Amino acid sequence: MNLMTIASSASPGFASATMASQPAPAPGPRCDGRRRSLWLAAAAAPFALAGCSSPAVSDYAAERPLLDLRRYFDGEVRAHGVFVDRAGKVVRRFTVNMQCRWSGEPGREQGVLDERFTYSDGSQERRVWRLTHHGAGRYTGRADDVVGEAGGQTAGNSFRWAYTLRLPVDGRVWEVQFDDWMHLVDERVMLNRATMSKFGIRLGEVQLAFTRATPMAAALPNAAGDAPAAAPRG
Repeated sequence: MNLMTIASSASPGFASATMASQPAPAPGPRCDGRRRSLWLAAAAAPFALAGCSSPAVSDYAAERPLLDLRRYFDGEVRAHGVFVDRAGKVVRRFTVNMQCRWSGEPGREQGVLDERFTYSDGSQERRVWRLTHHGAGRYTGRADDVVGEAGGQTAGNSFRWAYTLRLPVDGRVWEVQFDDWMHLVDERVMLNRATMSKFGIRLGEVQLAFTRATPMAAALPNAAGDAPAAAPRG
């Protein structure tokens, strides 16, 4: 989702997050390296945590209702969300109005998700995602402020979406990574959580709920075969 303005609220986090780049304190006359070891352990802790295993989208393959992005993001969709900083504080609220459409041959559809944001301070923004469906639940996408191409995969009721976003902060542009999860609750509601990080350190997250104006349409003709193929048995 669009964080160009939201990220300015978290700009102090960028500086404080670069713990590992700060110089170690100079040892005093009686410092035998213990202080340095403690400092290095503290500096390395965020990286160790970032390296822990995380859920895979395949973990949700048996969950229902089945999520098909072409069905859910079709027509009018609204969302309500908040931006939460590293300390867990809500620093901004926003709403989104989306107009979504798909075209192209079955199994290779092109989607346009036109997002219009209104923030709690009255400011507004717009982002247009252009998605491509590659079959087997795999999608790629592009937007003007996304670096290169985003990539994602559906399984069961869930979608995991990864991309790098350009965020202007204090006159500079930072490339920030997003780990974006969506979980379909029913025919109208889907929950979304996107974690923002830099250098492997968590900076904050976006939490929001999508709501369709109407329940999803009937399944697409080729949707039943859209789940990732099972691995062959050896």
